[in-house]
Amino acid sequence: MNPKPKSKKVNKAWLHDHINDPYVKLATREGYRARAAYKLKEIDETLGLIKPGQLVIDLGSTPGAWSQYVRRRLSPTGAAVGELAGTIIALDMLPMEPIEGVLFLQGDFREAEVLERLERAMGGRLADVVVSDMAPNLSGIESADAARIAHLVELAIDFAQRHMKPEGALVAKLFHGSGYSELTKLFKDNFRVVKPMKPKASRDKSSETFMVGMGIKRADTN
Repeated sequence: MNPKPKSKKVNKAWLHDHINDPYVKLATREGYRARAAYKLKEIDETLGLIKPGQLVIDLGSTPGAWSQYVRRRLSPTGAAVGELAGTIIALDMLPMEPIEGVLFLQGDFREAEVLERLERAMGGRLADVVVSDMAPNLSGIESADAARIAHLVELAIDFAQRHMKPEGALVAKLFHGSGYSELTKLFKDNFRVVKPMKPKASRDKSSETFMVGMGIKRADTN
């Protein structure tokens, strides 16, 4: 059988859903680069994580919608440009178009040299909030994908342990499926308060969810 007609039908269905997605329309209207901004917005508005004056680290930042949201939260007037009360450092393997007031570093978070660059950019300060929308390129092989996802989440937790204030918060993307319960346990081992969240802007068909860890448990108090 020729699979192409089915593929075209799937692509057309995805395009139709995307164009008619209320969050896509809202992002266009409000100047966000992606609908993902509303995932972080709902998490932040529910838990009150991001406040003016903070240092916020955005891991896996491209195309920049989360950094855009953080930038508006740190603005005294909620503006996308102009005065900024706080510091935002964004990191991604892929290039990202500049956002006013956001320091962007391009590189692979898994490499020591890239982490060192991020540490230097922080200038000895500890982060108030770390947000991670990092996700690996999925192969479709569940065991391999689960291992890749787990590795990125483990790196984000390790970074938070080393570079975040004790009362700080980590927001990380996870996927339901193999390894999810182990990652939930890892969060509970490392944070005093752990909240799983599935924002309304996260598509129903998607297995993605977000885990929020608040208040670090140091290694000697676990």
